[in-house]
Amino acid sequence: MNVVTRFAPSPTGYLHIGGARTALFNWLFARHHGGTYLLRIEDTDKARSTDAAVAAIHEGLNWLGLAGDKPAFSQSAQSQRHAEVAAELVKKGAAYRCFLDEAELEALRAECQSTGAPLRSPWRDLDPTDAPDRPFTVRMKMPSDGKTTIEDAVQGTVTIQNKVLDDMVILRGDGSPTYMLAVVVDDHDMGITHVIRGDDHLNNAFRQLMVYWGMGWQTPVFAHIPLIHGSDGAKLSKRHGALGVDAYREMGFLPDAMFNYLLRLGWSHGDTEFFSRKQAIDWFSLDNVGKSPARFDLEKLRGINAHYLQQLDPTALYDLILPHIAPTSASAKDRVIALLPLLKERAKTHLDILPQLGYAVHDGIPPISEDATALLTDAAKSNLLKLADTLAGKSWQKDDLNSHIQSFLDNNALKMRDIGLPLRAAITGTKQSPSIVDIMAVLGESETLARLRVACK
Repeated sequence: MNVVTRFAPSPTGYLHIGGARTALFNWLFARHHGGTYLLRIEDTDKARSTDAAVAAIHEGLNWLGLAGDKPAFSQSAQSQRHAEVAAELVKKGAAYRCFLDEAELEALRAECQSTGAPLRSPWRDLDPTDAPDRPFTVRMKMPSDGKTTIEDAVQGTVTIQNKVLDDMVILRGDGSPTYMLAVVVDDHDMGITHVIRGDDHLNNAFRQLMVYWGMGWQTPVFAHIPLIHGSDGAKLSKRHGALGVDAYREMGFLPDAMFNYLLRLGWSHGDTEFFSRKQAIDWFSLDNVGKSPARFDLEKLRGINAHYLQQLDPTALYDLILPHIAPTSASAKDRVIALLPLLKERAKTHLDILPQLGYAVHDGIPPISEDATALLTDAAKSNLLKLADTLAGKSWQKDDLNSHIQSFLDNNALKMRDIGLPLRAAITGTKQSPSIVDIMAVLGESETLARLRVACK
């Protein structure tokens, strides 16, 4: 079988986490089997679909590396085809024209609710040649007895009694198709072999099967993935961090980290925590998708992002940071790049590094914060000026600097705690930074001693 999967979002809002994971699973399944992964924009709801939402979907998928293998399909462009299939279903006796007016339909719905019976229009068995001259809908003629079973690739064997299935509308009174018809026609025409989507669509699958069967089409393999919940087990919402993919990008998360995290939301490969894209493709299988809802954990995502942040070389990391800073010279850029291996060690995102760059991103002596200024007492300044004189002309390699500073401490009956914080304050203008000796090695002798002497004058 030539595997063809699809991701079919509705452009009525942002590309959310659940949608991104669905896209990822479809992409991986197609890649694993050497197949094709397609994108379909289900834009039939013209009142709610927006160009901005379509653009956001494409941008989010491109950022994650999950763009479709072909130009995206537009569901609304196929409306004539959908109507043709509805007419064919009527011709085959699998669907019928329903001429109920609004009042009649409301009365029928009320009766069905009171009796628990599925909705069956009287027009199901009436001769349409006697139909009134008014608009009609087209309804599927659902079976009233027996049962329908789906062998779902994730959920396993799932069965329902056919008597619970209403005669669903597939063509509205204005001639427009409903989702339940359009999705089946599009999947068939696109050659979709595997429908991988959230398990909130599982009930839809039984209804959509009737369209496949009514047309005599081969049905795809269904795989319904449990939804993502919040860390408290409740349905995922904005309070849990259910934002658009674009928001996570703005929060400083890396696409590889998001890819890795989404992959582990409901799928596993033993105890493996981190995956290259090649490994993910090689190992992905629907057999390893869990049946229970995954739980979204923002802190876990931050931890995974920290892992990928450590893998970035300084130049690539600098390119991420550059839009947020304004280095004043080539030497300032060089300083920042040289410091990044130190600054990223405790960062979860590249944005965490930004507050630490003040002393590196501009030439000259950095301003000293108020709390750091308090560390520069007269005694501290005196010690630091002596240290500057001691270090002048010495080797400026990190190990040599450590030795020179230790000798200075020993000769002056001092401990590192006596000069460490003031030294950091004078050089960086802050109370916190990575190892101050590492920073001194990066800044170089001239820059370091100039900062010490200006801060302690």
